[in-house]
Amino acid sequence: MEKLQPTEDAAFEQIMREYGTRVLRLVTFLVKERNDAEDITQDVFVKVYRNLPRFRGQSTLQTWIYRIAVNECKGYLRSWAFRKIWPGSWIKAGSDASTEHVVMKQYERDELVEQVQSLPPMYRQVIVLHYYADLSIAEVANVLSVSEGSVRTRLHRARQQLKKRMGEGREWEWTRTSGSNN
Repeated sequence: MEKLQPTEDAAFEQIMREYGTRVLRLVTFLVKERNDAEDITQDVFVKVYRNLPRFRGQSTLQTWIYRIAVNECKGYLRSWAFRKIWPGSWIKAGSDASTEHVVMKQYERDELVEQVQSLPPMYRQVIVLHYYADLSIAEVANVLSVSEGSVRTRLHRARQQLKKRMGEGREWEWTRTSGSNN
């Protein structure tokens, strides 16, 4: 029996389910403002919907969507409207640890997020894409349309700035969804 091909609308609905929250979080990290991030995310998925028939598969679907998201964020950051302050952390700690431990971990995460938010956009982008979105160096390079060497350099410089701002000897961790370190 011949397998039925999904309609464009069904394929798009699947993409929204799979990537909607991830793209919103990525965009929120990059533009620092939840309401603007929601508008930008909507614009991202309008572009995805319009261009889905032209997706050539030269990269993964995730990389293609993230590239659209990053480009939308770049446009927003260049606009005169970008004058807002990020309204606190939306990352939630969840564990069975003591309240004090949870509060301290949340404080450390909030401080790290605040420091990442204060980085120049080109450094913030590589940190968010590599550590938060869990993309490899090659995937980040593809999303940003730069060389892998540029990504490595930007990551190194961003980490150096973060170490300097947060204290050289202090231990802090990145939030990663898998254990990859490439």
